Amino acid sequence: MYVITGATGNTGRRIAEKLLAHGQEVTAISRTEAHLADLVAKGAKAAEGTLEDVEFLTKTFSGATAVYLLIPPNFTAGDFREYQTTVSRALTEAVRRAGVKHAVVLSSIGAHSDQSGVVAGLHDLEEMLKGVESLNVLFLRAGFFMQNFYGNIGLIKGMGINGGFPIEGDLSMPIVHVNDIADVATRHLLALDFSGASHVYVAGARDLSLKEATQVLGAAIGKPDLPWVTFPYEQARAGMVQVGMSESLADAYVQFGKATNEGILMADYQRTPDYTTPTDIEAFAQEFAGAYAQS
Repeated sequence: MYVITGATGNTGRRIAEKLLAHGQEVTAISRTEAHLADLVAKGAKAAEGTLEDVEFLTKTFSGATAVYLLIPPNFTAGDFREYQTTVSRALTEAVRRAGVKHAVVLSSIGAHSDQSGVVAGLHDLEEMLKGVESLNVLFLRAGFFMQNFYGNIGLIKGMGINGGFPIEGDLSMPIVHVNDIADVATRHLLALDFSGASHVYVAGARDLSLKEATQVLGAAIGKPDLPWVTFPYEQARAGMVQVGMSESLADAYVQFGKATNEGILMADYQRTPDYTTPTDIEAFAQEFAGAYAQS
């Protein structure tokens, strides 16, 4: 039996579906059981609860062949780092109490450092789980999500620019489709081919700068001259707060931008064939164009 946290999200839902398609028993976790109806219809067991609840998690993890762990987004957390810490501690304690032997964890590029802003909490989660005796844990250090660009559709339509993140446009980085992350996770969950504590990068088809990605997306939506505009840190922070993000989370994203621009984020990363995944930015651009047309 596999337990999937974040089962209604971008990676968790696909992992659950793929495990079910392989004939595996799956328990899917969500705050709201009704949101799991489609997975239950495919054979999953629903578990309604929060990832801050150690007792719930311990009960749900007990007897699992492996678990898939993540920290869900929380855009309104008053103290985002504390939110990450609370979830990390609960997940770690439940894994320990339940005697979980294998875990695959959604982490991020930059998780080698505690100076990586919004990613720093994943560094903490990695360190906590490394301390669980007899746990075999694989951290998936994913690149920048292609799906992050969906949040810029309004900016593109309203101002004719792509931007918002305070990241220099010429810096190359791994940019990955969330489906590729889910597929890597599924492969390792089925194979259980990892021991001790280790990590792999999930890096997309090739490294890209945000300017290069913007050129591809712009061409797909009929705006071949669409520019990437790097917002100054304070302007980016103000924009995030204006759209409803907590000040704490906005600060974490600004620090993430600084860590990227200063080379901290990618200091531990180097592309290898094993880290390369199939979906390229051109394929995603077609999905993006569809969403852009419908918005």
